[in-house]
Amino acid sequence: MPFIEIKPEEIVENPFKLIGKDWALVTAGNDEKLNTMTISWGGVGIMWGKPVAFTFIRPQRYTMEFMQREDCYTMSFFDEKYRSALNFCGTKSGRDYDKVKETGLTPVFTADDTPYFEEAKLVLVCKKMYAQDLNAESVILKPDVEKWYNNDYHTMFVSEITNVLIKE
Repeated sequence: MPFIEIKPEEIVENPFKLIGKDWALVTAGNDEKLNTMTISWGGVGIMWGKPVAFTFIRPQRYTMEFMQREDCYTMSFFDEKYRSALNFCGTKSGRDYDKVKETGLTPVFTADDTPYFEEAKLVLVCKKMYAQDLNAESVILKPDVEKWYNNDYHTMFVSEITNVLIKE
């Protein structure tokens, strides 16, 4: 089933549900090599006059190598029937497994060679604008936040949403 392009402000699904409950696959790379991982943290909004996505990735994740190398990445959102694929991609490393082969997901590529998945219902194509390493010194609500970390903080990417694709 083909995708159509819409504007970011035309997304009708609740971003809190999409990211926090449904989860997403963050995918970076190209048609020669890519990696994907499941996220359930992040957000969308406006920054510097642009629609943006906030994506958080731990430095030791294999996907981080791809995120650092590429200018663009995608966030793909799926129907519930793909939950097992999302679980797999969130618990297994691309260093050890071919996640595409193991999940049966089908990579497709934007005109700029940025990967996403044919099975997705919604895709955000993102171009990195800013990255910042999170750290213990920057945490204001120490007890509430530190329970999520053991001195193992994420890198935050703020990225312009350049395209939004939905299934027709």
